[in-house]
Amino acid sequence: MKIVTYNINGLRPRISQHGSLLKLLNSLQADIICFQETKLSREEFTADLVMAEGYESFFSCTSTTGIGRTGYSGVATFCRVNSAFSSKEVALPVAAEEGFTGLLEQSRNRSNAMKKDLSLEVPAVLECLEGISKEELLEVDSEGRCVITDHGHFVLFNIYGPRADHDDKERTQFKLTFYNILQKRWEALLSQGKRVIIVGDLNIAPSAIDRCDADPKFEENQFRKWLRSLLVANGGPFYDVFRSKHPDRTEAYTCWSTQTGAEQFNYGSRIDHILIAGPCLHQDEKMEGHNIIDCHVTECDIMTQFKRWKPENVSSHRWKGGRNIKLEGSDHAPVCVSLGEFPDLPAHNTPSLAARYVPRIRGFQQTIVTLLSKRQVAAELKNHGVSQLSYDNVNMQSCGNNYKRSLDDCSVADSASIRNLPSSNQKCDDIGPSINKHTSDTSVEAQEETASGGAWTKLNPQTLNKLKTSKKARAGNSSQRTLSSYFQKTPNVRVGVDRANFNILHGQEDATVGQNGCCLLIKEVNSPNGTPVDNDENKSFSNSQLDLSPSVSDIDACSSSQKEKSDVALCEWQRIQQLMDKHKQVPLCKGHKEPCVPRVVKKPGPNLGRKFYVCCRAEGPSSNRETNCGYFEWAASKSGKKRR
Repeated sequence: MKIVTYNINGLRPRISQHGSLLKLLNSLQADIICFQETKLSREEFTADLVMAEGYESFFSCTSTTGIGRTGYSGVATFCRVNSAFSSKEVALPVAAEEGFTGLLEQSRNRSNAMKKDLSLEVPAVLECLEGISKEELLEVDSEGRCVITDHGHFVLFNIYGPRADHDDKERTQFKLTFYNILQKRWEALLSQGKRVIIVGDLNIAPSAIDRCDADPKFEENQFRKWLRSLLVANGGPFYDVFRSKHPDRTEAYTCWSTQTGAEQFNYGSRIDHILIAGPCLHQDEKMEGHNIIDCHVTECDIMTQFKRWKPENVSSHRWKGGRNIKLEGSDHAPVCVSLGEFPDLPAHNTPSLAARYVPRIRGFQQTIVTLLSKRQVAAELKNHGVSQLSYDNVNMQSCGNNYKRSLDDCSVADSASIRNLPSSNQKCDDIGPSINKHTSDTSVEAQEETASGGAWTKLNPQTLNKLKTSKKARAGNSSQRTLSSYFQKTPNVRVGVDRANFNILHGQEDATVGQNGCCLLIKEVNSPNGTPVDNDENKSFSNSQLDLSPSVSDIDACSSSQKEKSDVALCEWQRIQQLMDKHKQVPLCKGHKEPCVPRVVKKPGPNLGRKFYVCCRAEGPSSNRETNCGYFEWAASKSGKKRR
């Protein structure tokens, strides 16, 4: 069995990079794949994002309303299986949890749960979490940082650890609470004799060998000290699987800064881990020298082939505030572990937490009432001789008060069906098709005019749009006119139609379909005695087109005027840029004598928003002369100061 952990820095861009979710999963060639930082909310779930053939998935998403936290983190565990039901595979979990506490499942059934509803009860089986307030438990789980899957032989934690700057006391306390809860959970499982595997981006580099820029203060970080205390080398229960297999490997990093181009010189840190604790499967009191690493772990390594920067990208070695080519991929590299000698499990089904059971993926179960209602509407549509509409557009509650038809469904059998629309007090069952709510005002106006008499003819949608635009422009001073309306001739309100071209007799209401396969009814203009008006205006319109477009001379005049204005604006902007470039002096870095790149201070403080210049090259070890020389200069100062 192969397990992979991978901080993907957004599930959507990784799917886009590989072409599909299935291709992304298959590229990792693993049985269990743990993603961190998916950046998805449950409202964004679609089948192409969370489901792939041959995989079962389990998600935890951010549900907190904190500023900058929505859709920020998120984890997902994908398990490759042959069958989702009655399966004996170890990869398919027998149970799954979202978060540490079980409170999220309760909170989804209560509208006020996200308001720190303290009536939520921690499951009795989690007695290990006593002493931690329910408010803290719910806050930790609401950031979507943990999915727990029980695979029978071991319990797998997919973790995305919080990040906290040393001067951010609030997030530092949150991080402490997070790892305190995590430790209580695994301690309870280990006390029951279970094996525990923790994978993910912990945002902690345990030792100096795991960071490129270790300094004397490095060993004093409380989180690093905590993580080291858990490892077997320091008397803890967990094996750092990578270090167990590669104890002396240097520059074994899994994450690199995206702001400094540090991937080019492999200047990063190892913060993506696989930790294992518990006995091996064939442990016996009489047997010595047995442990889970030696008995079950065959290999563990960093999958460097997934790094964004490749040797062939050497042409873009200079950072210059952005590479010359776009590097696809995450700022992390996956880490994999191969396990052996795990026998099959008793037959079991996919746990209820799986994405296949999410309503928006699986769909909502229909009731007998809705099923019968759809059949009744279908029968009404057939009886009225109207083209079949999508059942999803039928609104059984509001259709009695709304009789408008959308422009998207404008094939009408005859005007009699429009004249005989039911009144607002009629039942929905008496209505044939459902009437769409977003009907055009022009269509409604045409229906109202029918009651007063007059013939109907058809125009194509392009002509209707021009009429609507002109009508809105003449609505009054309070109406907002569009730019295009100033260049259109105002059409005569008394629209006549040349019957010779339309082949429509007076009073005939079944006209031919327009050029786009769709048509609309408008009223012919009749004289007071009921006869159609036949004058020069009527004859001027032919081929079902109204000449509403501006003349060629008007267009040429307008285009010429606009071009002159654009040329003047362009010349003025070029003059301003030349003046700016004349006064802008970009300094040269001292190490390479190359133009620096500008930066702006974004960290809150007295220098927020202040501009400065730095060396254009990517960050790397100081022993390499090709790396960033560390030059720094404020934009307003005249002398440069080196950072190192």
